[in-house]
Amino acid sequence: MAYDPEKGLAEAKYPSAEQTSLEAIPDNGVGMMAKMRALESRMDNKLGIESEAINRKRPEDKRKVHWVEELSMALLWASGTMNTSCFATGFLGWEFGLSMKQSILITIFASILAATLSGFCATFGAATGLRQISVSRYSFGWWPNKLVALLNAIQQMGWAAVSCITGGLALTAVSDGRVSLILGIVILAVVALVISFVGLKAILFYERWAWIIFFVIFMIIFGQTGKYADNTTPATATGASFAGAVLSLIAVVYGSSASWCTMASDYYVHYPVNVSRVKVFFMTTFGIALPTSIGMVAGCVVASALNSKPDWSSAYEEGIGYLIQDMLYPRGFAKFLLTLLVLSGINVNVISIYSSAISFQQLSRPFARVPRFIWTIFCFICILALAIGGRQKLNTYLQNFLSLLGYWCTSYAVILFEEHYIFRKGNFDNYDLEGWNDPARLPVGIGASVAFALGVAAWCVGMDETWFIGPLAGLIGDYGGDVANEFTFVVTALSYLPARYLELKYVGR
Repeated sequence: MAYDPEKGLAEAKYPSAEQTSLEAIPDNGVGMMAKMRALESRMDNKLGIESEAINRKRPEDKRKVHWVEELSMALLWASGTMNTSCFATGFLGWEFGLSMKQSILITIFASILAATLSGFCATFGAATGLRQISVSRYSFGWWPNKLVALLNAIQQMGWAAVSCITGGLALTAVSDGRVSLILGIVILAVVALVISFVGLKAILFYERWAWIIFFVIFMIIFGQTGKYADNTTPATATGASFAGAVLSLIAVVYGSSASWCTMASDYYVHYPVNVSRVKVFFMTTFGIALPTSIGMVAGCVVASALNSKPDWSSAYEEGIGYLIQDMLYPRGFAKFLLTLLVLSGINVNVISIYSSAISFQQLSRPFARVPRFIWTIFCFICILALAIGGRQKLNTYLQNFLSLLGYWCTSYAVILFEEHYIFRKGNFDNYDLEGWNDPARLPVGIGASVAFALGVAAWCVGMDETWFIGPLAGLIGDYGGDVANEFTFVVTALSYLPARYLELKYVGR
């Protein structure tokens, strides 16, 4: 394929190759896997469970989407983010030594900033008809993109595990300890498994309306706890340590909202090609940022009250569920709300299990032959193991895990952005969409691999985690300050341009 830097990829001539979609992979009709795929096909006919989930959705196969369904662009994310996990994350500013006002401002700013990454990535779904991991093949190439698929699967399962822990804590509290945390985690994971097992139609219908319950609950939390909010106590962190606390909180909140960017387009493939990309961007961005902020700001408000409410502080030490039960009244009503809040853990798990299963299918052609429902069950088992193993160290788990999410998602989004607007001129006609599953018609991925690897080095230099503080982060205050995302953004953006240009010049695709 010849590349002209003046014309971009529009004039590129791809070698002819038969598209090797999932249907094109031969199946001899015998053996356990063939039987499983036949079973999946029958379930697809009866229940619509998406037996060919990773295949490209072509324009002629799509239908017009009713405006009510279009609301899912925002409401899907509202249901997935307005939950107990985000509420628990809101306490981190207080734990870092920041005031309530500072924590709230940082939370809102970082949520909106990070959500723009997910909003941008979401715009690829309708235009290409491809899942997010398939989209990134056009920059990362066939082989390097397998690492992206694996990272995304791990990320989604980890986020679901965090959700299981916070929801399990709530279920334990509402049962007065009769339901163990482990049993609570299992219950949340099983319900999410059932919904995500059915497929995209069930997920979109459920998530389109589930957010209403949690919005009302958080409004009640604001109403009953707002009078105890402490807006007078100054930050305990000062000087360079204050700067480090601010940077670390930005990294955690940013990681929460940015983590959706590696699977955002998964939920837009059924929209018509001509759907407004501007509408997709803004509805996704604010559909993630505003609900995330609502849950986290509620956490900031309640955390500030711990300064003057020792009984709340003691309940917080027992678990987030016990705190919610103590701070709301009357007690019977608090138990009812806490029971409903348990469902919030299901919302994010549904999305995470679905997308992680699709990511596993894109690791290799043999993996693609494994039915989606098998991968769904596999992800469910992994989530249970992660949640049960990390159940005792929730805040440490949140701080480390959410920060790590942001690091690699930053590199991912920057590479997709530069590939689309610089090398493909912002035009989807410059993508060989019929070759989405053919290694010979995709980039080799040298440019993306180089930029991503340098981004990893940038994370290590700038990260501030419990288990490791990078040399650059360690220079900020007594406890360090997380600058990994900022450093990663600069390094990835500057390195991808020359690396990709050289790849096109010498490799030709």
